[in-house]
Amino acid sequence: MPGEAEIEAGRRLVREAGQIVALTGAGISAESGVPTFRGADGLWKTYRPEDLATPEAFRRNPALVWEWYDWRRQRIAAARPNPGHEALARLEKTKPRFTLVTQNVDGLHQLAGSRNLHELHGCLWTLRCVDCGEEREDRTVPLPAIPPRCACGGLLRPGVVWFGEPLPVETLQASLEEARACDLLLVVGTSAVVYPAAGVAHAAVEAGHPVIEINPDETPFTPHATISLRGRAGEILRRICPP
Repeated sequence: MPGEAEIEAGRRLVREAGQIVALTGAGISAESGVPTFRGADGLWKTYRPEDLATPEAFRRNPALVWEWYDWRRQRIAAARPNPGHEALARLEKTKPRFTLVTQNVDGLHQLAGSRNLHELHGCLWTLRCVDCGEEREDRTVPLPAIPPRCACGGLLRPGVVWFGEPLPVETLQASLEEARACDLLLVVGTSAVVYPAAGVAHAAVEAGHPVIEINPDETPFTPHATISLRGRAGEILRRICPP
């Protein structure tokens, strides 16, 4: 855990920044018990998650893909926002020019109260019709029918970005622009090496803005950080963000 001098340095950067962008990854939600995507605790049959999270897999066997996503939704439904999610939601209330950019699809930032939010990879609780394109939030677990269908009769798919699909262009562009314009970037629970999401962190670095990295371990991004605070996101964010 960082010493008080390091925490105070981070606290000062947060206090003095007018515009803050936070980039979050799987590490912040792991503290709520959300299993990582690839790990999936090794419990789900004999399939690799990467083989199920593709448009091709959905076209081939939508019921199988939805069976896996329904399993994931049930696991995540039991999770609750932790002090890290809550600290970022409070920070948004004290910093009107605060933006949260997340790589997570679990919806915990929304449950914590974050509103100015860019979901780079979509959300597990969004259902999208492959025919009419309508989207809606649905937190029902378990799903009453697999695969679920839209009112128009079309198949519903998870509102997430699958392998082989591009990130939503407007969401990514807005995230990059805000990172270039911010006074401070927080990189929380992510190694910031997988593009294009990692481009958000590097956009702030290239613009010369200070960066606070919060992660239990050193990452490939650490050399780019102004301050690297080692420890759990919930504990560190609670200490450097306004109460």
